[in-house]
Amino acid sequence: MDAYRDSAGWAALGDPTRRAIVARLAEGPLAVGELAAELPISRPAVSQALKILKDAGLVSERATGTRRIYRLNPTAVAALRDQLDTFWNRALTSYGDVVAQPPEET
Repeated sequence: MDAYRDSAGWAALGDPTRRAIVARLAEGPLAVGELAAELPISRPAVSQALKILKDAGLVSERATGTRRIYRLNPTAVAALRDQLDTFWNRALTSYGDVVAQPPEET
């Protein structure tokens, strides 16, 4: 994933509906209708959310007859996880450095 896709991925996950779709797709591929049946939004709204997720590279689709089946893009999701792990490890290291310093005298 390039820098634009990275930031687009995080931006796409900023919406609770899109996060719910990603969570549901983590269980397996689904069609728009199946996703819409499980969410409190309309089918067109699900399609719009899927387009944003697809543009961010987080999901892919394939046509099966008249239906489109969506699935997570494991490479893109893994890239976001790697970024989060890197951020978290840096934060923990910085915290450890601060805790390890002797207290300052007043």
